[in-house]
Amino acid sequence: MSLRGKVLVITGASRGIGKAIALRAARDGACVAIAAKTADPNPKLPGTIFSAASEVEGAGGKALAIQCDIREEEQVRSAIALTVKTFGKIDIVVNNASAISLGGTESTDVKRYDLMHSINGRGTWMVSKYAVEHLKRAENPHILNISPPLSMEERWFSPFPAYTIAKYNMSLCVLGMAGEFRPLGVAVNALWPLTMIETAALRIADGANAETRRSRTPEIMADAAYHVLTQDASTFSGNFCLDELLLRKSGVTNFEKYNNTPGTALEDLSLDFFLDSKQLEELEALRVKQRESARL
Repeated sequence: MSLRGKVLVITGASRGIGKAIALRAARDGACVAIAAKTADPNPKLPGTIFSAASEVEGAGGKALAIQCDIREEEQVRSAIALTVKTFGKIDIVVNNASAISLGGTESTDVKRYDLMHSINGRGTWMVSKYAVEHLKRAENPHILNISPPLSMEERWFSPFPAYTIAKYNMSLCVLGMAGEFRPLGVAVNALWPLTMIETAALRIADGANAETRRSRTPEIMADAAYHVLTQDASTFSGNFCLDELLLRKSGVTNFEKYNNTPGTALEDLSLDFFLDSKQLEELEALRVKQRESARL
């Protein structure tokens, strides 16, 4: 299955993971609505909706740059309407836009808490709400949230409760909407990286560890997202996918190409937050099996 001719709305796609997903879809000839806040260049956060749209077109797709703050209902409704007016339909929504602040309860001010929750949970829910009327008329429609498995372990909540709760709200949307939209034929899934992904947002949020961090590039998430979005929506829904595990199951064995620091060993990679213990066990077993098969 290909994304050729498909229409995607990707939030937060002016840079990072969202842009990488847009470019992967563009290689198939997809039409992509870049829905993000940044219209003017920012030296701290390179990339705008216009530069991302230009890259999408350069990669072989069609692009629509939409300045949209997903906290604002009218802007979300307008972005959905403009996408349909321009491309005639919506086949896929990728809820990628997110806010992060890695502080404890005492150090997190209320404005920061409200920001994370209004973007991560409320924004994801609202984009999905206004897109679903178009998705249910599409062929093989998908919603994909860039959010973690619902691993309810204290270690993921105690360091930064406000961020964890906000991020898990995106995953709760997957849990609920997968069931709600199944009769409509709309698939809803989540995708999360095994490792830290080197993006401008990460460099700001975790700048203190930049020298020791061993991350991967956004392209691993783009390839994993492509795999999800080309699955049969009638049978592949309600999944919380881990990028490397998903790709290994699909036959990918070369992960060196995704290393931000070439030559980084698998065991030296910096792991992301919110990982599910059972998925990690399954991934390790699959790595061992594939190594043994390669020796034969």
